Amino acid sequence: MGVLNRVVKPKNQRSKRALEVREPKAIENTKTAIFVRGATCSDLVFKCMKDISILKNPHSISFNKKNEIRPFEDATKLEFFCQKNDSSLFMFGNHNKKRPNNLVIGRMFDYHMLDMVELGVESFTSMQEFKTAKVASGTKPCLVFAGESFSDPANKEFQRLKSLLIDFFRGPEVTNVRLAGIEHVMQFTAVDSKVLMRSYKIILKKSGTRLPRVELEEIGPSIDWVVRRSQLASEDLFKTACKQIKNVKGTKKVKNISVDALGNKMGRVHVDKQEIKKIQTRKVKALKESKEEKMEQIKKKKEKAEAVRQTAIEKVFGEGDDD
Repeated sequence: MGVLNRVVKPKNQRSKRALEVREPKAIENTKTAIFVRGATCSDLVFKCMKDISILKNPHSISFNKKNEIRPFEDATKLEFFCQKNDSSLFMFGNHNKKRPNNLVIGRMFDYHMLDMVELGVESFTSMQEFKTAKVASGTKPCLVFAGESFSDPANKEFQRLKSLLIDFFRGPEVTNVRLAGIEHVMQFTAVDSKVLMRSYKIILKKSGTRLPRVELEEIGPSIDWVVRRSQLASEDLFKTACKQIKNVKGTKKVKNISVDALGNKMGRVHVDKQEIKKIQTRKVKALKESKEEKMEQIKKKKEKAEAVRQTAIEKVFGEGDDD
């Protein structure tokens, strides 16, 4: 009988580095998505997946071969593909009589199925049909969500779909944003049970003022989806998947230090009660007498001794005079 859950130990440095890349991290890498074709995949679904893969580049992997997979019945093959390619997002396309032009979008947690939503493609216009200039590959898009379903907290299915779409298209995390670098907008509009996806290029034009005039030009793809089936994670599992460690950014919190409005750093020092009688003062340089003070004390002692001597002399000779 084979050993289950075998611990894989690296045999060389290359294998060790590869395993370290796949280890869980406090700050995750940019999520990669795989695009898998089903046993029967229509040309419309194939073109749709291809355009979305272009938008996801360079963090996308497309499978050319067809695979006999039914995600809602058995997702083990998709989980295997995601683990093999170190991917936490997937898009699966198939086509049949009952559910024509079908797309399943989902994500993994610890290489196990977390959420997936089935979307039917009702209308599709590819990027090639828009005869306009496209944005550069790998551009981080602005994501805009409109519609009552996306803003309603009670609508659990659309809230998870919104979170899933943000995970899918968010791109890499950045610390600084340049105005000229914001050139791509993706809008998702919820209308009843449909989701309309539109993609625009941001064009900045002269306005005669300090701020430029912003115009949007549709570049595609343009997709109309209808929400079909969904398989959502339980609240406990979803909470575990979203859990982050404390102080994830690594900024160390220092106690009793604050910064005022002017940027000055203020500190509070706590000192225990001191016993002054037990303080050792003899060997403290700050409390030692200076040379001038010593000379002054010696002079005072001499004067005092001289005064005592004079008093004694006067006393002796004064008594002799009285006799």
